[in-house]
Amino acid sequence: MRLILLGPPGAGKGTQAQRLVEKHKIVQLSTGDMLRAAVAAGTPVGQRAKALMEAGQLVPDEVVVAIIAGRIGQADAKRGFVLDGFPRTVPQAEALEKLLAERNLKLDGVIELKVDEGILLKRIENRVAEMTARGEKVRADDNPEVLKGRLEAYRVQTAPLTHHYAGKGQLKTVDGMAPIDEVTTAINTLLAPAKVKAKAARKPAKAKSAAKKPAKAAKTPAPGKKKAKGVKKTSKKAAKKASKGRGRAAGAKTSARRGRASVSKSRTAGRKAPRVKSKAGQRKSRTKRRLTRAR
Repeated sequence: MRLILLGPPGAGKGTQAQRLVEKHKIVQLSTGDMLRAAVAAGTPVGQRAKALMEAGQLVPDEVVVAIIAGRIGQADAKRGFVLDGFPRTVPQAEALEKLLAERNLKLDGVIELKVDEGILLKRIENRVAEMTARGEKVRADDNPEVLKGRLEAYRVQTAPLTHHYAGKGQLKTVDGMAPIDEVTTAINTLLAPAKVKAKAARKPAKAKSAAKKPAKAAKTPAPGKKKAKGVKKTSKKAAKKASKGRGRAAGAKTSARRGRASVSKSRTAGRKAPRVKSKAGQRKSRTKRRLTRAR
């Protein structure tokens, strides 16, 4: 997971960055810490940055970008990182985007801590008073007057970053004036979807091929469909046979009727027509019957 924390000095970016480091097992890349380390080591970059930091001014882009480029290439930053205090300007943001693109890396989110500057000044006054009471050394840039200059520089140079990242759909805003634990909870809630996407992106390519297999299987008709088709075919064949059988039976009945009709005709034709006697014959027969009675 790769994140950027935005917010004016004293907004609590360092505290939230530490909690993100513990939760996600990533590293915190704080330009302030790296620059202070360079100042303590007395390197040329450190000496150049020392005067600017004590005056509350921002370190030039080329110096900061060079430090960040070297740091994110180290082994402990491969799992991810949270940038605290960088980028500070739009040109730095563009330089970071170019750097990440060259290494095939992407940002998972940009978190802005919104705060009230008047309350911030009060906070720094209280912190300086507490450090002085404990006998701790107060940093030269850790006082109200320097903070006012840093807040002014933030408004002019760094605040435009919110519009830059909002235009890319990467900006997420949290109320930095809420209690520390509530701010942490809000950040974790915003980052939950990003974490899920990051895990999904790390899945092996085999998952893609496995996902394609069900699509091929879907083309094969289900056993139930095969049975349904077979039943339909069988019923069609049975219907055809039944219709043929009915046709044959009807033909047989018709032929049988025709046969009976022809037989009855032939019988009628074979009978001898009754002989009709003529009138003369009838007279002769009557005469014969009379003679037979007289005898």
